[in-house]
Parts: sequence; C-alpha cells; structure tokens
Amino acid sequence: MTSSDPTAADPTALGRERAAALLDRLEAGDGPGADAVLADVTEVRDLVYVGAALTSLARAEGRSLPPAQRAQANTRQLNLGAVRDAARNDPAALRVWLRRSAEELLLLRGLRAAADAIAG
Repeated sequence: MTSSDPTAADPTALGRERAAALLDRLEAGDGPGADAVLADVTEVRDLVYVGAALTSLARAEGRSLPPAQRAQANTRQLNLGAVRDAARNDPAALRVWLRRSAEELLLLRGLRAAADAIAG
C-alpha cells in the first residue's frame, strides 16, 4: 500500500479519527452528520476500533469525576458493554452502540464541567 494517508494502514488511528469526528458532530448538535460519520463503515473490525477509541476516552473522563459520578459512569460503561456484546457481529447494531457511547462521553464531559463549576 503506497498511500500518503498515515491512517490508511493504521486502523487504530482511523478509529480515533472517526471517534473524534463523531464526537464533533454530536457536540455540534448534528445528529444526521454523526450518523453519516459511521454510515460508510461496514466492517465490524473498523467499527470496533471506533468503539475502542470512545471507550478509552470515556474511561479517562470518568476517572476525573467525583466518586459518586464515577461509580455511575462505570455502571453505564458496563451497560454499554452489554449493548456491544449483543451487537457483536451486526454492523447496524454496532453503530447504535457507538452513537450511545459517544453520547455517554459527551455526558461525562458535561458532568466534569459542572463539577468544575461547582468547585469554583
């Protein structure tokens, strides 16, 4: 492969890139655009790399929350894991899981911002 695109050969980097694009669209309130980010991703493997990027970010964000919110975030991550496991080989269902995972990450960021505002 002689592509000048460094993400072409690195599925992890492409997963992070897609995760960032998904988050950007959702944060901007562009639901159809968020769906479009994942619409052309048909391989389960590629969807899983997006999920790995989102999960990594969510776990990092969750660790910065106050203890009670962190516990709730951990429970929601476990629930999202069950959704992922149920969708294991179904690209359409995995896209639903990714959308929910991205929305959860934005929720965590909002909780962190609220905790920071209260702390002063």
